[in-house]
Amino acid sequence: MDRQELSAARAGLVPGDRAALSALIKTSVRAFAERSPGHAVELRVPPFVAVQCIEGPRHTRGTPPNVVELDAATWLDLALGELDWAEGVATGRISASGPRSDLSAYLPFP
Repeated sequence: MDRQELSAARAGLVPGDRAALSALIKTSVRAFAERSPGHAVELRVPPFVAVQCIEGPRHTRGTPPNVVELDAATWLDLALGELDWAEGVATGRISASGPRSDLSAYLPFP
């Protein structure tokens, strides 16, 4: 999935269609994880999906040291380039903890 496909899919969402939103979030987050493989960061978009991504030390037990959590709307804004990483963190739309949790080098989608 690239930015153009994601944008078209977002534009086609019907307000209130939670199943379609869920499918779009899962598909796009998993596409991100495929492009940025690894196990150093846990990317969470609750309640829809959580994936491990980004190269680095593998996390196996307990709370991961590098976690990024955001809501669905913020994820889409970030992936489409409508929200800057630093602005998202500064305004609290993105919760990022740990030394590898800065995903600005990987977003927006190509």
